[in-house]
Formats: sequence, structure tokens, C-alpha cells
Amino acid sequence: MKINEVEAAVGVTKKNIRFYEEEGLITPSREPGNGYRSYSQADVERLRRIKLLRKLDVPLAEIREMLEGRKTLAEGMALQLERLSTRRKDLNEAIGFCEMLEKDTVSLNELDVEQTLARLAAREEQGVTFVNIERTDRKAERIKGALVGAGLFTALMAFIIATMAWAFYTDPQGAPPLPLVIVLLGIPAGCIVGTLKVLLDRIEEIGKGEEDAYRNY
Repeated sequence: MKINEVEAAVGVTKKNIRFYEEEGLITPSREPGNGYRSYSQADVERLRRIKLLRKLDVPLAEIREMLEGRKTLAEGMALQLERLSTRRKDLNEAIGFCEMLEKDTVSLNELDVEQTLARLAAREEQGVTFVNIERTDRKAERIKGALVGAGLFTALMAFIIATMAWAFYTDPQGAPPLPLVIVLLGIPAGCIVGTLKVLLDRIEEIGKGEEDAYRNY
């Protein structure tokens, strides 16, 4: 089967299928001659099992262990139940604080934020986990880094184009034939277009949460 057929059959995107292949969770064969991936029915069934476990938020490492028979389904589910139970307790804590603030008659500007944060910190010291705002706020930093990197490379390519154009303009007699000029100018121009396309994809990926991109089915 081709990857498009697998995507339609399982309901997992091509991006995720390739991700699972990179992680070694599936190993499709290669067609002789062209080297294209060829997915068997066993690969499809394996992907369905992966999809099921990922929808239950089972970590990839444990999925691998269960697929390879190093851990039983029951053992994997017992660990996942423990994680989900802990998460439920954390969510209940957050719900409790939200309900408390909902019942408070003061406005946000009047709220004793320091005292409320201290209460949150005290619960965190007791093992409760609230939202990791540091990881969330890093999205802006990653987007800024992607913009800076793409901007520098684009500026370099633009400088090369400008330099070659200036050289051809000032010394038309020494310039190569027109088709070659177009090729020489087209290479850095193509690099700019490709860089901008990659940048847009990268920003979209960061916006969705790249750490959990493989969870999106």
C-alpha cells in the first residue's frame, strides 16, 4: 500500500506516519528499483494499535515496549492509569482554584495575587503540577529564532543576487549568456522562496505545539 492509502485507511496523517517510521515504530519495506515505501497489512494494523494507544496518551517509549512484547498491554495500561490519575488530581486542584476565584467578589486588579500564587506554590511543593508556563512561553522564543535564522539567510541570498546583478550590469561584455545569468540568479532566488516556505511551515508547527505534533490525528 502507498502512504496515501494508509492515511485514508487508518486516519493518521502522512506526517505522523513518517514520524512513527523515524521513531522505529513501523518499518515499511521498499519497492525494488524506485525505493518507494510499501506498507503491508501488518503495518496498517500496527499503526491502528499505535493510534489507539496515542489517543489514550500513552508515551511512545511504552508503546514501543508493548509492540515489541517487552511489556504487556495490562502493564502498560496500569502505568497509564497511574499517570492519568495523577493528572486528574492536578486538574481537580486547578478546578478548585478556579472555582474559588470565580466566587471571589473582587476584580483581578484587587485580587491578592501574591497570596494566591503562594498558595499555588505550596500545593506544587506537595506534588501538584499546574501548567508549565515556561514551556508555553518558549513558543514566542522559538518563532523569533526561526525568523532571525530565515532573515539572515534570506539577506545573504539577496546580497548574492544584488552582487551578481550589479556585476552583470557594470560589465555586460563579460557577463555569461542570458540563460546562464537566469540560472545563476535563479538559484539564490529559489533558496529564498524555499526558506520562506520552510519558515511558514515552522511557524505553523510551533504554533500547534511542536512537542505534541505527533498527537494530532
